[in-house]
Amino acid sequence: MPRDDETSEDSLRAPVHRMASEPGVVVIFAAGRPAAVPLKIGAGGLEIGRGTPAGMLEDDDRISRKHVQLRRTDGGWSITDLESRNGTFVEGKQLTSSSAFPSPTLVRIGRSLCWAVDDVLPFFGDAPSGSRLEGPILGGRMRRVWGEIALAGRAGDTLYLRGESGSGKELAARAYHEAHFGAVSSAPFVAVNCAAVPEGLAERLLFGARKGAYSGATADAEGYVQAADGGTLFLDEIAELDPQVQAKLLRVLETREVLPLGAARSRKVEIRICAASHKSLRDEVRAGRFREDLYFRIGRPEVVVPPLRERLDEIPWLVARDLLAVDARLGASVTLIESCALAAWPGNVRELLREIRRAAHRALEEGVTVVQPHHLAAEAGAPLGPSISGPPADGGKGSAGGQTSAPPAAKSATAWSDEQIIKALADNAGNVRGTARALGMHRNQLRRWLEKHPEVTADPNDPSSPSDDS
Repeated sequence: MPRDDETSEDSLRAPVHRMASEPGVVVIFAAGRPAAVPLKIGAGGLEIGRGTPAGMLEDDDRISRKHVQLRRTDGGWSITDLESRNGTFVEGKQLTSSSAFPSPTLVRIGRSLCWAVDDVLPFFGDAPSGSRLEGPILGGRMRRVWGEIALAGRAGDTLYLRGESGSGKELAARAYHEAHFGAVSSAPFVAVNCAAVPEGLAERLLFGARKGAYSGATADAEGYVQAADGGTLFLDEIAELDPQVQAKLLRVLETREVLPLGAARSRKVEIRICAASHKSLRDEVRAGRFREDLYFRIGRPEVVVPPLRERLDEIPWLVARDLLAVDARLGASVTLIESCALAAWPGNVRELLREIRRAAHRALEEGVTVVQPHHLAAEAGAPLGPSISGPPADGGKGSAGGQTSAPPAAKSATAWSDEQIIKALADNAGNVRGTARALGMHRNQLRRWLEKHPEVTADPNDPSSPSDDS
């Protein structure tokens, strides 16, 4: 959310955040297949079973007619198993009694997965397509992000994207480009990873050089800026640019002219800039690593690309599409999708797809066509830093969806330094559940650590309760 001092600058994002919200449940995996069915929670709660609502899960023969009931509580969920035949699993653990859980939370019944969320409204609309082998898969939250990007593409000539590595910033940049030029336009889109540009070559590569400008310059060389003339220049990891290069980039943006190395005259260019980073540019400005004047030129509007762990509705479609690309016979068990949804995925979509392809080939080597959790590598989806166990080796070895599964095993809080835990709390705005998931730590372990460190405060509105054992 924007800080108070950013409100006036955030006009492109504010309308989205002021929209009404309504808690509910999204069925993201139904009877062994990807799904995208949003369900609102009535005053009396929501009862889910094979016959309800509207026979939606009729094909899942492991679901009882009356299986589970969800009620909204103050910021969380009360979940009750209705004495189902095969049980209810919340966050990978079997539910033994009616219990309270924070939001969002993942519920498995039979061969289906439900995601209880604070706001179900973004999930009404077209379902993601898992049959296409190209193009982005956009879940409910990402459709809203794409709407912000489209507005920025129509309203201005700059956009700043902030998001973790592998979360889809380049796809978002292309959406920004297409919002202005159209999907079939011939306008150039030039992507540059600033972190991969050698410091001594950044100026030449960005702005070009004339013959004889330096030793070895035997011909004129066009830079990325000139190559993007008439289109969009995407500067990924822009925070890594050398300050001197930042100054020259600012001049290009202000004058719409570029002066190559060794040139006597500048050249007019007409470009749109989409910049991106996993860092906060405001923090980089405060630390003196990024020019303030350049920030005010390209740092607004800012759109945050959420990490995959906040886009669980996309995971079944991503997995299904990648399994199809490997072998059309392959499918995913519900416990595989559950394990993927409960993992941290610090590398986001890029990491998920790499691991799913490896798992697909392991399944084929075993001669099976249903990919199970044990086909994933032990480190798949694990947080960076102290290593944690991956999905259980015996998870899901039976029939598809027939075995229980659990998320990667948690480590003791002593596996992390106090500084690491404090930083993770800050990164997750003090939210206990989000911090524990990011660290691969059980929430109760994190609460016990907080009790020993009263000087560190968590989010007072965090609905996680001390008795929650999920």
